[in-house]
Amino acid sequence: MLALVCPGQGSQSPGFLSPWLDLPGVQDQLEALSEAAGIDLVKHGTVSDAATIKDTAVAQPLIVAASLVTARLVLQDHAPAQVLDVTAGHSVGEFAAAAVAGVLQDGDAVALVTRRASAMADAAALEPTGMSAVVGGETAEVLEAIGVAKLHAANVNGAGQIVAAGDLEGLARLANDPPPRARVVPLEVAGAFHTPYMAGARDVFGPHARGATPADPVVRLLSDADGKPYPARDGAPHGRGREVLDRLTEQIVAPVRWDLCQATMAEIGVRTMIEVAPAGVLTGLARRSLREVRTVAVKTPDDLALAREVVAEHAHAATSSAGDLA
Repeated sequence: MLALVCPGQGSQSPGFLSPWLDLPGVQDQLEALSEAAGIDLVKHGTVSDAATIKDTAVAQPLIVAASLVTARLVLQDHAPAQVLDVTAGHSVGEFAAAAVAGVLQDGDAVALVTRRASAMADAAALEPTGMSAVVGGETAEVLEAIGVAKLHAANVNGAGQIVAAGDLEGLARLANDPPPRARVVPLEVAGAFHTPYMAGARDVFGPHARGATPADPVVRLLSDADGKPYPARDGAPHGRGREVLDRLTEQIVAPVRWDLCQATMAEIGVRTMIEVAPAGVLTGLARRSLREVRTVAVKTPDDLALAREVVAEHAHAATSSAGDLA
């Protein structure tokens, strides 16, 4: 089984889109997505500095646009439903995964993410908050320490990594008294994302999500809320698009349970994972948590050949299975 996964905020780096612009059509795709976002994504992906692309309002649409452009390059003429068994995204990457699954057009996904990013940036500016990765330690002890520090477990990523979020005093308490056998690493983010501190952002973003016109997913799509596929509804085997957007809205204040997404991939028998650009984080987690799964990180155009080979193998297998059933 083949999974395509889309990374979240923090995966970007200065100039990471530059080599992609040498490929035919990529500049045009990025310019179209820039128009949808109202932001010059080509500039931010090629010449903007680290501080600029760390800004939430820039980072989120930039990452989603990069994921979608590279996903289309990986899939080429293959329809996602023909070759993918499952797709998922980490945090803002859920929007890219939803577009891969057919819920949103690429431009609509980037436009919605831009609204989300702006609302989250505004919410983060209301009071000083932040996030820190807690690496190592026993999960129960880490979660207990986060609670004692009056923080929230914003991301439970698996592979011994949990992200704590909240006010700066609480983060300092956690750093000064870390859980046993764990270290606390401050993250360069603007605020406590995926916590109740983002309630204002959820409320601002909600009307934009409700105003969108989604389609139903055509590929099994995992939710960061519980790691499970969206449940089948009458005539919709992979859930309803409206439900996807409703849950993406609530996810602004809810923890990202990537550990549960990985558990579902293991349960359903995923054997290969492709991570689209800016790739590396999710395949890195998979190498520690899903050790039997083959991973392909599409970081540069040099990685396209292998990713396309994997897709072609799965397309051939799917065609052969359909022929056998006939």
